[in-house]
Amino acid sequence: MSTRYPTREFIKQLPKAELHLHLEGTLEPELKLKLAKRNNIAIGQETIEEVQESYQFDSLSSFLNVYYPAMNVLQTEEDFYELAWEYLKRAKEHNVKRAEVFFDPQAHTSRGIKFETVFNGYYRAIQDSLKLGISAELILCFLRDMSAESAMETFEQALPYKDKIAGIGLDSDERSNPPSKFFDVFKKAKEEGFRITMHCDIDQENSIEHIRQALFDAKVERLDHGTNIVENPEFVAYVKENNIGLTCCPVSNSFVVEDMKGKEIIELLEQGVKVTVNSDDPAYFQSYISDDLYALAENYSLTTEQVTQLAKNSFEIAWISEAEKENYIQLIDAYVENFNKIKMI
Repeated sequence: MSTRYPTREFIKQLPKAELHLHLEGTLEPELKLKLAKRNNIAIGQETIEEVQESYQFDSLSSFLNVYYPAMNVLQTEEDFYELAWEYLKRAKEHNVKRAEVFFDPQAHTSRGIKFETVFNGYYRAIQDSLKLGISAELILCFLRDMSAESAMETFEQALPYKDKIAGIGLDSDERSNPPSKFFDVFKKAKEEGFRITMHCDIDQENSIEHIRQALFDAKVERLDHGTNIVENPEFVAYVKENNIGLTCCPVSNSFVVEDMKGKEIIELLEQGVKVTVNSDDPAYFQSYISDDLYALAENYSLTTEQVTQLAKNSFEIAWISEAEKENYIQLIDAYVENFNKIKMI
């Protein structure tokens, strides 16, 4: 097989882990309409086409202005289960073997939905993921455009479910909401044994300072997005030395800042940084994980080896045991070897 231009078929069946996926961002137009009717929620849209047309944005802020109101259709435990289950079924189609997925409880508790309603629905789907051959876990995220007090309250609500949550993250609008705003709650999270990750979004105000706070003050284990790190070689060296991965989302980048950040992803990949490719909010960008990988490969002429390394990176920075990582890496090697043999026949 040629080392350049891996096929869509090769990429879709390549075993992979998804580490940057917002469950609320998997609300496909069909499901949004279904839940709106089921729960008698007026959304101002009557057809799938009208829902699709409402998914329009050109910045992080304009995206969030569409994203959060759409969640009003999520009301019951069964709604949250169905949302997560529909994502997991799609993930199986893309040969996702491991999924560590974000959820935003404050987006629901702030509109009167109980924490346990949200959590129980999502967690049931996570448990059922094994039926699909997917190992999955939940990462609870705080909304950074809400108060630190709200984040602490949410953390306290989550403690009874501690053994069912893989880690704690930080997402939403980064403007004037640096990681330092949430240091107290992240300190408590680490004391309770949670894994830690944070969004450091693309081309935001004070991007490098926010990355510094996440890496050196909060001491995160992963950076979500984070490609602005290329602006500081010392930070790049630090994440490489400490095996801190970046969960990149090229297609969503292209919507929010009109740039996939492919150049930065490749630069980091070539330096040995554990960069990965993920789908972020696939219902809104109409791009699931294999689509993101293929778009990056096509637009930046990635080799098959580079795409394979991106997939290996996803398992290497996943929150799983070393033995599990090795098993997944062997699965990738076997897949590539078999794919090459088939193409030679």
